[in-house]
Amino acid sequence: MIDHPDTDEPQAGRSWLWVILLIPYIALLWLPFYNDSRPSFAGFPFFYWYQFLWVPLTSLLLYVVYRSTK
Repeated sequence: MIDHPDTDEPQAGRSWLWVILLIPYIALLWLPFYNDSRPSFAGFPFFYWYQFLWVPLTSLLLYVVYRSTK
């Protein structure tokens, strides 16, 4: 294990954070889950707004992983 010079926690202890990055990948890869037009939101079918919802969620997850590993 490689220790960071400015922290006492080894970097390998934070390796589980990278698993968080798999969440959007899995959520958008499983097409049968969101391949439907219902429920609609503001006139958009579920298929579209579900994908648009993952844009800010993925950005948030990337930020969390970045700040936790920095």
